[in-house]
Amino acid sequence: MSDVTETAVQTTGRIYLDKQSPAAYRELLRTADAVRATAAEAGLDRVLVELVNLRVSQLNGCASCLDVHTRAALRAGETNRRLGVLAAWRDTELFTPRERAALALAEATTHPSDALAQERAYADARTVLDDDQLSAVLWVAITINAFNRVSILSKHPVRDTPAR
Repeated sequence: MSDVTETAVQTTGRIYLDKQSPAAYRELLRTADAVRATAAEAGLDRVLVELVNLRVSQLNGCASCLDVHTRAALRAGETNRRLGVLAAWRDTELFTPRERAALALAEATTHPSDALAQERAYADARTVLDDDQLSAVLWVAITINAFNRVSILSKHPVRDTPAR
């Protein structure tokens, strides 16, 4: 067993995909960097990007990504109140029309088999997002879905560490 393989295998028999195939993971990180730049260039603020990351991670049940992106959202200026109700965003008045459109698109991207919801989300988003913004939101959702899969399939732990 190689050194990389030894560090990638957990006691559960699962491998950490990021450690087992570091070159592929580095490319995923590069994609995430490009998507962040695309979102910024399209005029999407960091809070909106983190809301998309969090909502997709909630839908996928990715504890590791929820941990990472909750901290990132708070650093970006998001409030505990809005984070606390994010799972029920449709039932609040706390999110802007742009954020609501982005969250609906993120959900449709995460569950693409619901064609009706996807068409509705896309049509609604066209009323508040320009083409660059719409594309950026879709890329954010696609990318966090990929990271969710890596973390879920690797069973990345969420460790109790001091807040930074």
